[in-house]
Amino acid sequence: MENQKNVSPMLVMVAFATVYLVWGSTYFFIALGVEHIPPYLMAGIRFLVAGLLLLGWCAIKKLPLISWPQIKAAAISGILLLFISNGSVGMIEKTLPSSLVAIFLSATPISFVLLDKPMWKTNFTSASTLAGLAVGIIGVILLFAERLQSASFSGSTTEMLCMAGLVVTSLSWAGGSLYSKYYGSGPVMVTTAWQMIAASVFCLLFSVIIGDVKNFHPETVPVKAWLSLGYLIVFGSLAGFSAYVWLLQVRTATQVSTHAYVNPVVAVILGVLFANETMSGLQVAGLVVILLSLLLINLNKYRKPASGKA
Repeated sequence: MENQKNVSPMLVMVAFATVYLVWGSTYFFIALGVEHIPPYLMAGIRFLVAGLLLLGWCAIKKLPLISWPQIKAAAISGILLLFISNGSVGMIEKTLPSSLVAIFLSATPISFVLLDKPMWKTNFTSASTLAGLAVGIIGVILLFAERLQSASFSGSTTEMLCMAGLVVTSLSWAGGSLYSKYYGSGPVMVTTAWQMIAASVFCLLFSVIIGDVKNFHPETVPVKAWLSLGYLIVFGSLAGFSAYVWLLQVRTATQVSTHAYVNPVVAVILGVLFANETMSGLQVAGLVVILLSLLLINLNKYRKPASGKA
């Protein structure tokens, strides 16, 4: 793990802004893409192209590309993060309302706290961190409360299985992130490239197994869906995921996981700015509550240790 003291605060801010803003915008582009491209096939294409482009950039920079321990760790974390977790979101969004998905996934920071054993003592003894996690979930619920009331949810077996799948998705994302943080080695960009390539292989194989490839007809896909896929490759993967993996090395996993609170906020704000949607007073309240949760989770970082006063 890189020494936090040697990392530029400005670079950290840019990375957080990238993860917060770019991933917040991907909700819209994923939904647009899966209307015409099967979810796992789209994810496989996205990660394969992004991974190969990033690996090519690493080769130009003459970074060491082949290290089997690094590739092994990257493959495991990539499968957990991008195949099991990210790949399943598109499939689940075809059944469950996106607002319900956003609320379920906002609990992902709790998965980080539960699975991050090296940080148990710090996290479970920090009242501000625990309060921040709870407040963040309340904020997301407020943000989507009105939309959830109008959403169609029958409680069918398929929908219940999808909700159970969201729990697995949350745990898989946290587990893959923590595995990358503690077991990743070598240049971060090389690790990120192999994570995406490994995930793409599994996504494409799974797409073949479930028959998506056989029933897919590229000529019927509209331009807007291909453009959405291009956006996800360049911004969602090359920019956003690379920034995320790097942040895991220089900040605590709990702090980095706050993207699960901020991404839905960004999605709602973008809807107001570019899709003629309106923001109600309840949504504004949710936004304020989420900002409060971020302050609470990061409160310990702002406090000076008592020993520092000596």
